[in-house]
Amino acid sequence: MIELKNFNFKYGKNQVLNIDEVKIPKNEIIAVIGKNGAGKSTFANCLCGLKKSCKGEIIWGDNHLKRKDLLKKTYMVMQDVNHQLFTESVLDEVLLSMDDENICVAEEILTNLNLIHLKEMHPMALSGGEKQRISIARAILKDAPIIILDEATSSVDPENENLLMGAIAELTKNKTVIMIAHRLKTVRNADQIFVLSGGHIVQTGKHEDLIRQPGIYADFIGIRKKAIGWKLK
Repeated sequence: MIELKNFNFKYGKNQVLNIDEVKIPKNEIIAVIGKNGAGKSTFANCLCGLKKSCKGEIIWGDNHLKRKDLLKKTYMVMQDVNHQLFTESVLDEVLLSMDDENICVAEEILTNLNLIHLKEMHPMALSGGEKQRISIARAILKDAPIIILDEATSSVDPENENLLMGAIAELTKNKTVIMIAHRLKTVRNADQIFVLSGGHIVQTGKHEDLIRQPGIYADFIGIRKKAIGWKLK
């Protein structure tokens, strides 16, 4: 169980995130939804320790975690990973995930690359979907207990999406997963949904419960269903 208390972040004088208290069960999939500017990305960045000035308590079992602990226990797979690729080979890119290269032999790395159907190529020649699979390979090798997904398949073609979903399924086995979600299928399949508005979590629960309540979530589902049924005449 991860518990957040008085979890907040300010950008200048603006309060971007302000969560009084929320509990995230171990090994569950949490979908985080909300309009643009609701605080979804800030929530994810604070939770994985990327925001130095984020305030509040993060309790893991009986332990209070510090920012350095979060960086070790979490891994984020973003929509756009172009800025994450630094080296001259795919193998080197995956090795960047390792805290200690001595604990991972080349055979294990190549096994994981094969798992995500990625040939060894120069990073500059890779598509967006292939770069995302490199990021997932890093996460698999890091073996962090908390995985944060910023809708990793939202901007890829159907073929790459199927490959990515297979890699994500492998990555998230026995993990606590927090997904910034925009797609109806992603949200409906979550164990629990957090609805963000104005930096606050205003609704929590399962899809079948929230859909019956008037509010942001029911509106979100209604809009998504209309979008799916929309056709150009």
